[in-house]
Amino acid sequence: MALAGLPLVLLVGALGWIHGREGGKETPVHFLYQEKSECRFLNGTQRVRFLDLYFYDRQEILRFDSDLGRYVAVTALGEAQADYWNSDKHWMQEEKAAVDFFCRRNYGVFNYEAAKREERMIRRR
Repeated sequence: MALAGLPLVLLVGALGWIHGREGGKETPVHFLYQEKSECRFLNGTQRVRFLDLYFYDRQEILRFDSDLGRYVAVTALGEAQADYWNSDKHWMQEEKAAVDFFCRRNYGVFNYEAAKREERMIRRR
């Protein structure tokens, strides 16, 4: 019966711990962590480049570039994550395949010029 409250005490203790408190530094109250995926099309879908960018506090820390085929740490904060993801072969296959399943597949959906071109082709028939 006395152990019934133990999980609650452990949970509260875990929630109270803030990452980054070591060495007298505390995590700032307001910070931003953001991921941005981007497709760059050159010559329609003939040449496509997929970028997956990661930002911490409005500064880019890490990026995946499909031309390089791996993650590159932009700052020291992103080095550990870049090494981890680059060593995971399954994750890297998915990122490399994003050029096809994310960019080329959605080219006509999100590209205004492609939609206009298709509309003109339909009118000509």
